[in-house]
Amino acid sequence: MSAESNAPFAPLRAVPAGEGPRSSGLTYQQLLDTDTRTVPEVLRMESARELPVVRVPIDRYTSREFHDLEVEKVWKKTWQFACREDDIPEVGDHTLYEIADMSVLIVRGEDSLIRAFPNTCLHRGRALKDRPGRSPSLRCPFHSWEWNLDGSLKGLPCRWDFPHVKREEYGLPQYGTATWGGFVFINMDPNAEAFESFIGDLPTHFERWPLEDRYTEAHVAHLMRCNWKAAQEAFMEAYHVVSTHPQILAGIGDANSQYDVWDNFSRAITANMTPSPHLGHDPSEQEMLESIITTSLDSAPNFRVPDGMTARELFAQMARMQLQANAPSVTLLTDAELNDSFYYSLFPNMHPWGAYNKIVYRFRPNGNDPDTSIMEVIYLAPFRGKRPAPAPIHWLDYDEPWTEAPELGPLAKVFAQDTFNLPKVQRGLKSAQHTHVTFAHYQETKIRHFHTLMDQYLSR
Repeated sequence: MSAESNAPFAPLRAVPAGEGPRSSGLTYQQLLDTDTRTVPEVLRMESARELPVVRVPIDRYTSREFHDLEVEKVWKKTWQFACREDDIPEVGDHTLYEIADMSVLIVRGEDSLIRAFPNTCLHRGRALKDRPGRSPSLRCPFHSWEWNLDGSLKGLPCRWDFPHVKREEYGLPQYGTATWGGFVFINMDPNAEAFESFIGDLPTHFERWPLEDRYTEAHVAHLMRCNWKAAQEAFMEAYHVVSTHPQILAGIGDANSQYDVWDNFSRAITANMTPSPHLGHDPSEQEMLESIITTSLDSAPNFRVPDGMTARELFAQMARMQLQANAPSVTLLTDAELNDSFYYSLFPNMHPWGAYNKIVYRFRPNGNDPDTSIMEVIYLAPFRGKRPAPAPIHWLDYDEPWTEAPELGPLAKVFAQDTFNLPKVQRGLKSAQHTHVTFAHYQETKIRHFHTLMDQYLSR
């Protein structure tokens, strides 16, 4: 079940910038040369690697056998985003993170430390908690066995009937926990690599855009009729734009996006307010503006690009004015940071967007069913003053439209376009006579990188 490769596994060789097939359009680095502000080093980075994966077996998306292998080799072994710190701000707050058929209980202790435990009673296995909440201890509803917030055994009824239960031996097992950017990560593997090693240089990429200074403005979870990998891969490339989002071609540099990979994370940068290389003409600055604004605001703009100004300059100016109330440092940001899409992926399933785009995606298997999944869209917004309470999760069933979540705003229609094909992808994969799916050399770099990392985990 391993991916077909054109090279053995080894440290990934760096590739000189620009080497290999590329669109004939303007490169992102050339576009940065036109910025009205000094461009930060993080945007000037280019990090191409020689990736072995060029295609993967279809059963990677359809097989229960492969799903079970993922559970053992990936979900039980890797660091994964479980919740936000502001989901459990006070002592005794707890929440649940569920992956496949496993449930993890995440708790804020009396010492304010965050701990994660298997959500199971050590007596006869009942889940300790069924939903998020706050409590002074962790008490099983079945027989009232009880643990302190740090996982130490507090007590149990009829203590005389359990002479074999030693307090020091019956503390709740603990999983590894770590935090970055306001996110809480867990790892079930007692021999896991240090989180700092796993996440690498990703925090330095976000130093200008601190995610810990945001709050959860919206959190929508949608049940999907497709494998979780098929779902997330639709959001890891701009190759689909020409077919899926043709209404924005006048204002998006899709085919000339930049793709970069590092150890456990990757990045794509897609420029906005610049035309697609697919177009057969050069749109006006007004046409570029309208193609993006109409999608973003759900209506055509009632203003025009002034003479002598580009659409990128105008849009950046508007964004600075809009964001300044809650993010004063936005005045220092470049036109690029306020126009363009910087979509990162941290293995295996977390996708935070850079700059002041609010989006974070998370994709998970839906229980043990390889044919369904959970796609989550989280909006992280800046704020001033007291931190607002995080928005509760809003669940959408398989056939409910994204527009049933008004908190997503006009982007709900874009998500609907993005996910329209996915049930049909899964159905097509189940009907396939060919054995593999094939990836583009450059535009699907992030997907190839993901499967390269998947292979490395599977081989351990």
